Amino acid sequence: MAALVWLLIPVIGAIAASLWAGWASRTRRAQDDTDSLAGYERFREAMTRTHTHSGSDVV
Repeated sequence: MAALVWLLIPVIGAIAASLWAGWASRTRRAQDDTDSLAGYERFREAMTRTHTHSGSDVV
């Protein structure tokens, strides 16, 4: 019985390796440049906005 347990270790390792290889080699959705440029523009606009503070400024 102990020999069967030792034989299961490489089988489980092979299954885990094949699952990982399938996950790592999956096709990913292509990123569109326009989405990322629009996000960058929103970021720049948010960083250049001036904010008025009411009350005392805490530093």
